[in-house]
Amino acid sequence: MGFFDFMTEDIAIDLGTANTLIIHNDKVVIDSPSIVARDRVSGKIIAVGKEANMMQGKTHENIKTIRPLKDGVIADFDASEKMISMLIKSIPALKKRMFTPALRMVVCIPSGITEVEMRAVKESCERVNGKEVYLIHEPMAAAIGIGIDIMQPKGNMIVDIGGGTTEIAVIALGGIVCDKSVKIAGDVFTNDIVYYMRTQHNLFVGESTAEKIKIQVGAAIEDLETPPEDMSVQGRDLLTGKPKQVSVSYREIAKALDKSIQRVEDAVMETLSQTPPELAADIYNTGIYLAGGGSMLRGLDKRISQKTDLPVYIAEDPLRAVVRGTGMALKNLSRFKSVLIK
Repeated sequence: MGFFDFMTEDIAIDLGTANTLIIHNDKVVIDSPSIVARDRVSGKIIAVGKEANMMQGKTHENIKTIRPLKDGVIADFDASEKMISMLIKSIPALKKRMFTPALRMVVCIPSGITEVEMRAVKESCERVNGKEVYLIHEPMAAAIGIGIDIMQPKGNMIVDIGGGTTEIAVIALGGIVCDKSVKIAGDVFTNDIVYYMRTQHNLFVGESTAEKIKIQVGAAIEDLETPPEDMSVQGRDLLTGKPKQVSVSYREIAKALDKSIQRVEDAVMETLSQTPPELAADIYNTGIYLAGGGSMLRGLDKRISQKTDLPVYIAEDPLRAVVRGTGMALKNLSRFKSVLIK
């Protein structure tokens, strides 16, 4: 293999419902929204990532924005393949190359994924010149990214709240002992906010606006120590049809998200109830680790902690914990061989 090494590049991909991140040479080189804009007439992809994200909700009939991944798995095979390929081609170090090198990839997948969905991810990667493709379960990658030694005979509980799914897993000895994957995560929170604005304020807001509300004033509990300031939200009045503006506080958003967060809590409790006693004893000492963008919701750690009576820690830079772990697995392929799915 020695001679051909210069023709092979290693990349780690976190294919997320909301964001796709790529690591190359130990650096996060791509961090862009998983959105594609397609021309309906010619069928060509006109924009990918940040550009396509800016178009979302503002397109005319000839342009359609697509989110190729739904609930953490590929929903639109063609669009996702083009998106992966365009993002890989935009990696700065690969742009200079005369020809596309063969790629050794590690891609992370949700733990509740089926065989068919797994094959879809694999085939997408093989078509963009993936020579060796390894898959890794998201909670596993998150655990490695947080810095937990997953090979030890010690139980650790990871809750990874992404865009499409929340992955809950108890990990020991380099394997997942019990896990639960629920389709309640960032996207559902965003839809809850859209619904709340409609029913309580008679205001029709788009997905991008709801996403902004979630980031600026989103909360999981109604009494925060350092509350964010109220936010002005613009949208269309459902009664008059005119554009209007209302002010929204974090308490309202906490109310809007309450039911969905309850379902995440229930899933955490269910996973805890399936945990073998010896590992439950370990988790009592180590607590629960939160990763993924959803864990940045204000007060969520406090709420889960109150529900489970366990200490809850948020990973540093939770958005990148999964891709960091995927990158580490790629770097030490031989060490993490047992964790990866070939």
